[in-house]
Amino acid sequence: MNRTYYITTPIYYVNDVPHIGHAYTTLAADVLARYKKMRGYDVFFLTGSDEHGQKVEKAANSAGETPLELADRVVKRFQSLWERLDIDYTDFIRTTQERHKKGVSHLFTKVMEKGDIYLGEYEDWYCTPCEAFWTETQLMDGKCPDCNRPVDKLKEESYFFRMSKYQDQLLAHIEANPDFIQPKSRRNEIISFVKEGLRDLSVSRTSFTWGIPVPGNDKHVIYVWFDALTNYITALGYPDEAGNFGTYWPVDVHLIGKDILRFHAVYWPTFLMAAELPLPRKVFAHGWWTVEGQKMSKSLQNVVEPNMLIEKYGVDAVRYFLLREVPFGLDGDFSHTALVHRINSDLANDLGNLLSRSTAMTSKYFGGVVPEPAALQEIDEAYRAKTVEMVHQVDGLMDEQAFSKALQCIWEVISAGNKYIDETAPWTLAKDPDKKDRLATVMYCLLESQRIVNTLLSAFMPKTAVKALSCLGWTSPANDTALAWGLLAPGTVIAKAEPLFPRIEEKPE
Repeated sequence: MNRTYYITTPIYYVNDVPHIGHAYTTLAADVLARYKKMRGYDVFFLTGSDEHGQKVEKAANSAGETPLELADRVVKRFQSLWERLDIDYTDFIRTTQERHKKGVSHLFTKVMEKGDIYLGEYEDWYCTPCEAFWTETQLMDGKCPDCNRPVDKLKEESYFFRMSKYQDQLLAHIEANPDFIQPKSRRNEIISFVKEGLRDLSVSRTSFTWGIPVPGNDKHVIYVWFDALTNYITALGYPDEAGNFGTYWPVDVHLIGKDILRFHAVYWPTFLMAAELPLPRKVFAHGWWTVEGQKMSKSLQNVVEPNMLIEKYGVDAVRYFLLREVPFGLDGDFSHTALVHRINSDLANDLGNLLSRSTAMTSKYFGGVVPEPAALQEIDEAYRAKTVEMVHQVDGLMDEQAFSKALQCIWEVISAGNKYIDETAPWTLAKDPDKKDRLATVMYCLLESQRIVNTLLSAFMPKTAVKALSCLGWTSPANDTALAWGLLAPGTVIAKAEPLFPRIEEKPE
């Protein structure tokens, strides 16, 4: 039976314009999903949209449309960006879909019947833009601590979830499962938050109507986090155990931005505990992107728009840059200068140049056909061993979501290829007919190493990898077996490669 792998992005809020932060999480999930498929896993990759709540209701009213019309319009923006970014998701869940509403109502009822949801009264400071309640002590100068905007004092009847009841159980789970919250700095942050004490959580609202009604009391709608987080199981058909839910849950990794870690590492696991469902295996919170050292904001007009980047630099260059530039989990700074530098040095000079040189020499010395290698010498063996070792290293790094390190590891082999050409000097070997076998071995090692490199890169840069592999005469699917050394058959016809990434000479804006 196939090993399964379930990976999710957060569901994106439809009152937002897709920006580099959304693209970053979704791209990371796509690369991981493609990689796991290549390694033989049965992968389910979920993304989607969060469409309920007061903000959407307000925005729709002021635009003179229904909340669903607004959601339909904005969802298309996300879906068309995912298409342009080459995101190959399995499913796209919308919280306005019947399958989602049904699953949320079922979970709510189940937890309520257990006595873990009760009716009470809520009074606190509410920030509408953040859809968050704050206590007096959490306010910063009387304003929302997250967005620094004014808050309103609200008092309303509310259903509460007994989150406090699960404090010790959650803490025990975090401590028993070191990988549950990653990276480690975020894990420590959540442990100290839980140790400060968990309060019961308000899980319904009466002040607006755009949401899923509370079962048995439609004066209330189920509040954002209970509704939104449940998407991870409703998309699998929860509560039906027979289908995808039984196959793929628990999730292998929830990829999220660090701003929503608390909801995923505290609220969500306690909801699942109350419903007696298995907990996620891992929640990985990545960092934020700044732009030229400043936080992205509409007022500064420095929000990086992914569509514009794709138009200017090409989809694979953008995919590569976002995952190579910054270790996943840390904050990163975006600049056009850094992106142009990566394109010119890593993609044009290293990756593209190696392929151009190797295929040009094969065309020149062997008529564009993969030669039969003779016995490997020490230098060839070292190059082969480095390539084979890289495959194992990348596998471990991908399990840690260390995308930048995995790419670094692949680039070490690309650099080793360029160095191998300089050290073996095929142009010198070609001048001596007695060295024909030696030349054949060198060329074979070069082509075969790049076949493996580009097979791995198909998870990161799908279009570029297909182009490179077809130049190498390799059209087999990228799978586990394709990563073994020695599969490129002598006699295979190869094509002289055009530059994969032309250098960018103009000064970036």
